[in-house]
Amino acid sequence: MNIVTEHKISGRPITEKPHKRPVRMVRWFIIVGTLLALLVGGLVWFNYFRGKMIAQFFATMKPPPTSVNIATATSETIPNLLTAVGDLAAVHQVNVTSDVNGRITDIMFKAGASVKEGTPLVQLFDGPEQGDLANYKAQQRVAQISLDRAKQLAERQVGPQATVDNAQAVFDQASAGIAKTEAIISQKLVRAPFDGELGVRKVEVGQYLTAGTQIVSLTDLSMLYANFTVTEKDSGQLKVGQIVRIAVDAYPGRTFEGKITTIEPQIAADTRNIRVQATIQNPDKILKPGMFVTTTVVLPDKPPVVTVPETAVDYTLYGDSVYLLSEKKEEDGKTSLIATRTFVQTGKRVEGRAEILKGLKEGDRVVAVGQLKLQSGSAVTISNDPVPPIPAKPPRY
Repeated sequence: MNIVTEHKISGRPITEKPHKRPVRMVRWFIIVGTLLALLVGGLVWFNYFRGKMIAQFFATMKPPPTSVNIATATSETIPNLLTAVGDLAAVHQVNVTSDVNGRITDIMFKAGASVKEGTPLVQLFDGPEQGDLANYKAQQRVAQISLDRAKQLAERQVGPQATVDNAQAVFDQASAGIAKTEAIISQKLVRAPFDGELGVRKVEVGQYLTAGTQIVSLTDLSMLYANFTVTEKDSGQLKVGQIVRIAVDAYPGRTFEGKITTIEPQIAADTRNIRVQATIQNPDKILKPGMFVTTTVVLPDKPPVVTVPETAVDYTLYGDSVYLLSEKKEEDGKTSLIATRTFVQTGKRVEGRAEILKGLKEGDRVVAVGQLKLQSGSAVTISNDPVPPIPAKPPRY
């Protein structure tokens, strides 16, 4: 019988004794396991203790109050203004030309000079026309004598009426020739059509001038048009006679005043804008046609609204907001100021102040300068430093 196959009998020889793990190795595993458990537990406890202490520290720590400048929301009447852009155009402006062809014999003006209406500017050669004029005048004199003689004979019933009629026709033909020749001669002398300022001369003596060739520009600077456009939405607020103030880059900080004289009756189909024209007096002649202008139409005043300095409003993609100040009573009985972010609805901004349509009431105190250092609920103190001035109209460069 094979003893290896017997039940509960191992395959080892009977004489071989079972192997036992040394006691020292078991103790070493127990010690290492215990140390690892203590280390892991200590780390877990340390992290928990540190988080708890940090939370307790921040819960009990109060940052020092932030120094800010404040402003009070006031109720005032904001000027109701409509701003647009446009350009200037002359009321009277023309490129002086000749009606007929001819050779220039004399230039009687200086470039850039001021001229009156009717001032001679350029003389074209009119020798042939002067000869024709003398001829027609001679014919007129002879025709006048013949007409007088025929009338005398007809009154005495010595001559026929047909002779009078023929003499009258000859006289009229001579007079018509004189009128036509004088008109041609007057065309050969180019005159200023109105009072104004001359531009750069563009012709020379001896030059053959064809009809329509520009001689010089003439502009009346005493009065100008300010042409601008407004949207269809704003067109209902405009009326003829309303005051318009304009500003130009050439004279920063200075405004010129005029009145609306024309409102285009049609709205442009492509832009949905309406064209408006105002007349501006220019006694100093410092405004020039073609200047780019910023126009401001003075509309009727609206009811008073709540306003704050424009610097108090924080404009973001999430909405406009201000830091509203409120008083908070501490546990020790002292009172502190707290700045709370409050969302508002803003309107127009005029002369450094912002119109608040919703979110504030008159008398509320808000942070005017120093919002970047704040969070909602931060403690603040009022700074004694003066608030930096806000220019109503930033300078143009």
